Amino acid sequence: MFSYKYPRPAVTVDCVIFGWQPMQKLKLLLIERAHDPHAGCWALPGGFVDMDEDIDTAARRELQEETGVTNVFIEQLYTFGAPERDPRGRTISVAYYALVNLSEHEPVADSDAAQVAWFGLEELPELAFDHALIVKTAIARLRGKVRYQPIGFELLPQEFTLSELQLLYETILDKPLNKRNFRSKLLKMNILAQKGQQIEVAHRPATLYSFDEARYKVLEAEGFVFEL
Repeated sequence: MFSYKYPRPAVTVDCVIFGWQPMQKLKLLLIERAHDPHAGCWALPGGFVDMDEDIDTAARRELQEETGVTNVFIEQLYTFGAPERDPRGRTISVAYYALVNLSEHEPVADSDAAQVAWFGLEELPELAFDHALIVKTAIARLRGKVRYQPIGFELLPQEFTLSELQLLYETILDKPLNKRNFRSKLLKMNILAQKGQQIEVAHRPATLYSFDEARYKVLEAEGFVFEL
């Protein structure tokens, strides 16, 4: 058997899962750790990468094992490797982030999690390890990427109003947007399909839209650039 001259650090994955639904704050999915280190503290879902699996698979497996959340698109965020980040020894973590609709993902604690819950970004508890830094990095990435890729639509229901869409972007960007300019820019992109109007509402019914992903992919192949 070949022996390595240098020590090998452990590799873990951590998942930053953002959730949202209309009229609510942007939230973050956290677990309460059931075991040491940091037993009883809140942390991001995650764990060690098995020797026989790739990193993407490990991230999805740990997310499912600890929270029950499945079938979400996750993307690599950044690699965190400060020497003292984990009291168990030299550990490097590959962090992932994802956007989900809260109504479609009801978390259930399992594996190493004592409990699991959604927290508003302004109400986060103290986090274990260097997870506060990971979350801060993920928020910055989200606010940047939402301006040049239509990832925000993953947080919306299948059909939505322009007011709901604007509220989502204002929530993510943490600032108000000009209503007329926002709507004009989105409609000119020609990536929204009209789906009729709201029903059984006390106010004047608003037009419902859906994200036309097929149309967007055609436009993207032709050189279209999504930008808000």
